[in-house]
Amino acid sequence: MIVCSARRLAPMLVIGAALAGCGPKTAEAPPASEPASPKPEAVSLLGTNLYPRTISAAAREKYEADLAVAKRALDNAPNDADSIIWYGRRLAYLERYQDAIAAFSDGIAKHPNDSRLYRFRGHRYITVREFDKALADLSRAAELIKGETNELEPDGAPNAHGIPTSTKHGNIFYHLALAHYLKGDYQQALAAWDEAYRIATNDDSRVSVNDWRYMTLRRLGRHDDAKKLLGQVSKDMKILENTAYFRRMLMYKGEIPPDSLLAQGETDPLQYVTQGYGVGNWYLANGDSTKAFEIFQKVLDGGYWAAFGFIAAEADIARKQGR
Repeated sequence: MIVCSARRLAPMLVIGAALAGCGPKTAEAPPASEPASPKPEAVSLLGTNLYPRTISAAAREKYEADLAVAKRALDNAPNDADSIIWYGRRLAYLERYQDAIAAFSDGIAKHPNDSRLYRFRGHRYITVREFDKALADLSRAAELIKGETNELEPDGAPNAHGIPTSTKHGNIFYHLALAHYLKGDYQQALAAWDEAYRIATNDDSRVSVNDWRYMTLRRLGRHDDAKKLLGQVSKDMKILENTAYFRRMLMYKGEIPPDSLLAQGETDPLQYVTQGYGVGNWYLANGDSTKAFEIFQKVLDGGYWAAFGFIAAEADIARKQGR
């Protein structure tokens, strides 16, 4: 599920992409000590400017090449919705989120009834912390797909198996649920997670949605219902890419210790974001708020500010501070 993974920046940090904000899976350097751009791409929920991070030379070369291909396709067919979408997606992979939003906005002006444009712009509004705009776009996308046949959504950075694991409808409801969750509206978030689960087509999608459903139910105090979800998780599930969600669900079941998940991120800040938010949320639900917010702060210290786990940790800290 794009969910957010870090494969569709994005990713999720991937939905998946998972909590990594849905973007390319390539490992990147830590944040630059000086802004990489004269203008911030966003302002955090804590009031700090957020700039594009330093990307390794090899990764930047690939992303720039992909963007050049997308730009040529757009120049050849400036009114084609697919060309507009891919151009916007490629801009976002380079952390040019405001440019991506502008591209999707141009596409919406030309194709006001194309749900995909609202889906991708809504995702990027989440990235830049404009949650109300994200909710408007993703709610509109959910309206537009009524009566449509669902279809696979192509990956910008395919997994090792070359098999897409998410769908257009699933990604719309996944991101809609996430936007509600980030605003602290857990009841609305749960309704959208439930719909995303209903239309899930594979174990990757089911486990990613169920991870968020579990966390949302715990936030609502529905601990017995959250526990029941864990019965849908077993070690023989066929997981192609959403391993982080899968391992967290096994942790909730008591089959993996939380410290082992956090240990994976000791040398990999992006992995810490991916695992850290779920582990921190688990501590919070079990009454250890001190441990939870210690982990949330460490997630923020990693600097991967476009990842969904980072944004969620930031939202929790901002609420605690009364922002």
